[in-house]
Amino acid sequence: MPEVLPDRDHGRLPDWQTGVLPEPLPLSGRNILRTIGPGAILLAGSIGGGEWIVGPLMAVRYGTEILWIATLAIFLQMIFNLEAIRYTLASGEPILTGILRLNPGPKFWAPVFVLAGIAQLATPGLALGCANVLFAAAAGREAIAGDAGSLMGISYAVFAVAVVMLLSGKSVERTLERLSWAMVVFIFTFLLVANVLFVPLDVWSRTATGFLLPRQIPANMDILLLGVFAATAGSGGLGNLVVSNWVRDKGWGMAASVGSIGGAFSGEKTALAPVGSVFPPTTENLRKWKVWWKYCLLDQTALWAGGCVVGMFLNVNLALAIVPENTQISGYSVGAFQARYMAEQLWIGFWALCLLNGFWILFSTQLANMDCLARAVTDIGWASWPGMRRWPASRLYAGLLLLFTSWGVASLTLGESALGLFKVLGVVACPVLAIGAFLILRVNTRFLPTAIRPPLWRRIALFLCGVVYSALALASLVSLFESTQ
Repeated sequence: MPEVLPDRDHGRLPDWQTGVLPEPLPLSGRNILRTIGPGAILLAGSIGGGEWIVGPLMAVRYGTEILWIATLAIFLQMIFNLEAIRYTLASGEPILTGILRLNPGPKFWAPVFVLAGIAQLATPGLALGCANVLFAAAAGREAIAGDAGSLMGISYAVFAVAVVMLLSGKSVERTLERLSWAMVVFIFTFLLVANVLFVPLDVWSRTATGFLLPRQIPANMDILLLGVFAATAGSGGLGNLVVSNWVRDKGWGMAASVGSIGGAFSGEKTALAPVGSVFPPTTENLRKWKVWWKYCLLDQTALWAGGCVVGMFLNVNLALAIVPENTQISGYSVGAFQARYMAEQLWIGFWALCLLNGFWILFSTQLANMDCLARAVTDIGWASWPGMRRWPASRLYAGLLLLFTSWGVASLTLGESALGLFKVLGVVACPVLAIGAFLILRVNTRFLPTAIRPPLWRRIALFLCGVVYSALALASLVSLFESTQ
């Protein structure tokens, strides 16, 4: 039996087991590709909202002067992600479980994050967006009010396909990772080709300057949209926390002994431990820790953060070259505008190809969001309420996935626009990022051994992340309140 040390500070949940940190694969190009993966899932889930919708919309409406906000947001969220993963690497538990250990305990934090997740991710804006672009690609025109029935039917099909995909593999994380890699490769290949063919060199230079050079925010800025942009330039809230759940299921570090959530349709039973396992900070364990941490850095800096910057750049660059500046255009019309331009200027097939790319961008995010919400609530319940463990984790996950999908289907009848539903996602993201940053800082400086706690500069960066998103959350709420008066 693993050793348990009852005298250490384990907060408001049972104490961890004690084990030995597993030996990571030697650092090499081949092993990097075999090991990294959570960053690909997070990237596929990130690219739909900020990169394809809000980024081009903001750049067309306000110019390149606001693009530095995306650079800052991605950097702050990268630190947020890495510090969330640090706890999982050391304990095998998702960061949300670490937060449950903090005062006042799971009776408080569990409902807070369950409600925040539902508020942010239960809206079906991205499924409706998928329906919009699929309809336009097939019909050769954008949808109008009379096409509402067709859009509903396509949205239902999007939900159904996503549910089957998530529940069919032996491991939900493995299935999602493979799908994410495929979608990311397709999306970035198309965007790169389109940028090379349609974007003049002076636009490339102007866009790059916007990302690198901080400038004053325009006086006429829509503050609510600014908050959405700053959140969704990265992963936008709950996804930043759930990256550690994917790391757990991937089996990095101490997570190798914890288990994972299996696919309900696969027939394979996988166990999931309710508490994690930690390692003593011996010289040998710290040597292995440094290698594991390098894999984490590559996954989150090169793959996720680098992918977010490139994805935002290519989407915005294309929009700036094709859509006239200050054009009053909204939401998914940006994609249709680009598709029509490319079809008229070079090849008719670009209409369907551009919109198909838009579909994969939105669908990858919808898929990740559905998993993110069901996974977060499953793990919160698994750690907080022992009664839930009477069912296998895979069955609990499947039940919650179907429940939230049913709510998303019902929400489509509200008649809200796709962009309006997406704004709901963005408004909740800033408070989640703000509160999450402060809580992660507390978890990592309270529960982790001194030798593997974050260095001072990372603590400062994580604190600044909390401050920046607190300010954006407050400004967004004030703007939302004023708009309802």
